[in-house]
Amino acid sequence: MPTVALLANAFVDRQGRITLANFADLATSEIANAFLTSIEISAATAVLGALLGLSLALIVGRGIGNRKARTIIMTFCGVASNFSGVPLAFAFIATFGRLGLVTVVLRQVFGINLYASGFDLASFSGLVLTYLFFQVPIALTIMMPAVDRLPRECREAAEMLGATAWQYWLHIGLPVLWPTLLGTLALLFANAFGAIATAYALTGYAVNIVPILLYAQIRGDVLHNEQLGAALALCMVLVVALAITAYLVLRARAERWMR
Repeated sequence: MPTVALLANAFVDRQGRITLANFADLATSEIANAFLTSIEISAATAVLGALLGLSLALIVGRGIGNRKARTIIMTFCGVASNFSGVPLAFAFIATFGRLGLVTVVLRQVFGINLYASGFDLASFSGLVLTYLFFQVPIALTIMMPAVDRLPRECREAAEMLGATAWQYWLHIGLPVLWPTLLGTLALLFANAFGAIATAYALTGYAVNIVPILLYAQIRGDVLHNEQLGAALALCMVLVVALAITAYLVLRARAERWMR
């Protein structure tokens, strides 16, 4: 029903007449830059989140044998992956803002001024850092079952045949985990591309991304244009749908190795 409502609004003007002008307006430099920035942020957090999540999954899955410790880690990941929006933005402002705890401690104790060195929480890098707080736990949660089900017999057979650890991961481990890793990338990309509450609370309009631009078109006082906002939303739906479809296809392929 929401998609049908978007379709109805995207192809009409403010007077209710059928038009394609809303989609033509998407070619403006502001909207094109917003899509480019959103894609860059989503891709950066997806790649970093997937790599960090895979590394942690290997450490937890292969290096931690204590079941209680693993349960605590996975429980934290479940909480952290759902900790987003305004509370997450406030937590990072209180921690890494200009008067945040970490910022003040680094400046007064170690003489390191984060903001003088170019760091800014209300920027591209600050948004990527904040997104990683929930992207990494999501990646860890997805990758852990695949890591747990890596056949130990393959590792033993490779060692018996004289393969090094690097050769095992290059020729056996990573090819088996590859569909899961690619699916994780697709899911993390979709998750970051559609996020708005954290970005808006953290940066306001300082970072031009599609969700904030969409919010300005639908709820803003100056840029208010619901029909253009509907066209923007349809484009977002298309991008996210493609990413989710890729995730589902890759997950189905990865499950062949997990049975």
